[in-house]
Amino acid sequence: MGISQYIKEIGRGKDGARALDRAQAADLLGQVLDGTVSDLEVGGFCLAMRIKGETPEEMAGFLDATHARLQRLPDAGHPTVVLPSYNGARKLPVLTPLLALLLARRGAAVLLHGTPTEDRRVTSADVLAALDVAPREPGRAPAPGELAFVPTERLLPSLKRLLDVRRAVGLRNPAHSLVKLMNPCRGAAFIVGSYTHPEYAGAMAATWTLTGAHALLLRGTEGEPVADARRTPRMEVFRDGLRTEVQAAQDGPLAQLPSLPAVDAAATAAYIRAVLAGEQPVPTPIASQVEHILRELSHHEPAARHAHAL
Repeated sequence: MGISQYIKEIGRGKDGARALDRAQAADLLGQVLDGTVSDLEVGGFCLAMRIKGETPEEMAGFLDATHARLQRLPDAGHPTVVLPSYNGARKLPVLTPLLALLLARRGAAVLLHGTPTEDRRVTSADVLAALDVAPREPGRAPAPGELAFVPTERLLPSLKRLLDVRRAVGLRNPAHSLVKLMNPCRGAAFIVGSYTHPEYAGAMAATWTLTGAHALLLRGTEGEPVADARRTPRMEVFRDGLRTEVQAAQDGPLAQLPSLPAVDAAATAAYIRAVLAGEQPVPTPIASQVEHILRELSHHEPAARHAHAL
């Protein structure tokens, strides 16, 4: 059928556009991900949604379409911490790999997924490569105490292509939000999501409330799902449609700021090794985030293992 009928609804400008319902949004994005529409239609969809903005119902539909097509990691019988890493580092070192390794060291099964979405940024993939952590296929879930890095293109190649539209048009599209909300696991997952601008916080919160996700939301470091090492951010947990603040935002910086590495992969990897070896302290905000995540893992019960699978 094509998606022109949907573009007519969402492409009437900020004031004239009409929102799609969840089923329509799922059908629209499903056609985009399946590659059955033209590049011109894909561009029209991306630009129209950028102007209009996504509603929680639309984002839930986009997640439905994505989850139906992802090569999801199998259910291994235990919850997995999911860390979406898509922004990378520009001004501060990307410490998402440190968060992942700290969690794995404490016995959590950790999945880090992502792909570069902007040029000239140091990514988690760069740092993991410097740490000798190789990417892998999604055919096996991480065991407790293990970190698995799965690039987005191995989960769903067409999702990677949709993210790459940004390189052509210079603007984000719904894929840049949904990758921070999605559950790449068939089993129970605790998703750690982050935002850069307050309006995205509200949209992410509303979507997770609607879908009943189990997740942690914070203003991360340059959009990465790791707390700013210099200042503890507010952290909220979403569970069964309920939203709870578990960490208040810190007023002002830490009394003693951590010594952070340069913004390059080799220096960041060396710093992470030093922290894991006890030669450098774990930054207080990241240590706090680790504790909140581990505490939430205890809320996963076998009967609710598939509750987050949309």
